[in-house]
Amino acid sequence: MGRDIALLAGTLLLAACAASSRQTAPPASPAVSAGGGAVMVAAARPLQCVPYARQLSGLEIRGDAWTWWRAAEGRYQRGPTPRAGAVLVLKRTNRLKRGHLAVVTRVLGPREVLAEHANWLNRGRIHRNVPVVDVSPANDWSLVRLWYVPGNHLGGRSYPAHGFIHPVALTASLD
Repeated sequence: MGRDIALLAGTLLLAACAASSRQTAPPASPAVSAGGGAVMVAAARPLQCVPYARQLSGLEIRGDAWTWWRAAEGRYQRGPTPRAGAVLVLKRTNRLKRGHLAVVTRVLGPREVLAEHANWLNRGRIHRNVPVVDVSPANDWSLVRLWYVPGNHLGGRSYPAHGFIHPVALTASLD
């Protein structure tokens, strides 16, 4: 019996430690809790995030995903505010060698959007209605978590982001 109590105490301690390590994430909203109706579908041929984001957004940018932020400078509006149709640009990291792009389909709140993207840990499939949550300490979309469709949960890793590129071309003279 003493051993059972010790095992129970150890399990409770591990659960408490795990819960405290997740405190940087905002409270889950109903959309995140339910996955927002997120689905993964196979494309006619495997897709990368770049051509898929270009097709959905209409942005005329080429190159790896991590290069889009700089490439958009002076050509398109950029910033930390999500809007439907905007492209979220994830930075290049050791895990994301080429960065990643996701297109916002709906803004659910100041720290949560639904998005579509391709080739997220799945060999070219498309993810639709995927919750993306801002977990940055400054509430500025500089650090995000994405819904992982196969596991039906918000991903455990946070990814640094540049922000959003809006499909509104800048003109030569800004009045």
